[in-house]
Amino acid sequence: MLRCLSAIAAFCIAMPALAEPLRVAVPDQLAETGLIDHVAPRYSLKYGVRIEQVNGNAPADLVLGETGQAVFEGQTQVWHIRSVEDHPDGPAFVDWLLSETGRKTVTSYAPGGDPLFTGPPTISAGPADRGFEGDALLGLDISRVHCARCHAVEEAGRLNAIGSSPSFMVLRTLDDWPQRFETFYVLNPHPAFTQIADVTPPFPIDRPSPIAPVDMTLEDLDAILAYVADLPAADLGAPLQHQ
Repeated sequence: MLRCLSAIAAFCIAMPALAEPLRVAVPDQLAETGLIDHVAPRYSLKYGVRIEQVNGNAPADLVLGETGQAVFEGQTQVWHIRSVEDHPDGPAFVDWLLSETGRKTVTSYAPGGDPLFTGPPTISAGPADRGFEGDALLGLDISRVHCARCHAVEEAGRLNAIGSSPSFMVLRTLDDWPQRFETFYVLNPHPAFTQIADVTPPFPIDRPSPIAPVDMTLEDLDAILAYVADLPAADLGAPLQHQ
């Protein structure tokens, strides 16, 4: 009996420890789509790493949300992923999501027949090439939050804009578009509901904002300028020829 127990103990010691699962925190909005349930087994089958989807507030190694590396777009936002714990398999999973195979896995997910997600925006993170120092990807996110209530800030948002408000793509055709965006908060109707931190005075007590106010910083404005600099100008066609 003693020999048997010794043999079992030696066998257990020799067995490699099972790898810890890679815990990915997923907000409810994204979890409800079923995307991670679609992605996780395909990654695990190929690489032997178990992906464990956890609640957005639970302890995790990676977090999907609004900050970090942009990996895909859908559900009206760009989804980013960031590391919060030093898991040995974390970087490889992020790299896979950004690879051609990973992107095809994400963009092929179409439970109702139509794909729910696309790859991340093609604009580059960091300073734009036209002399603007803001982060263009951040500028897109800020534009969606603050500007898309009236303007189409991207092609996908055209149907949600107010018809009388020009799209960002149309504004981009104007020679003085940088000045218009830099000073938009003093151009009507924006002063009635827009405040830039450390720049504009607070709303008068007897004249509060008529709608949900837009609160921004100069850094936010720099990011929007960088985003718009990367936008293609709308094709308005050739001017009409008068006979």
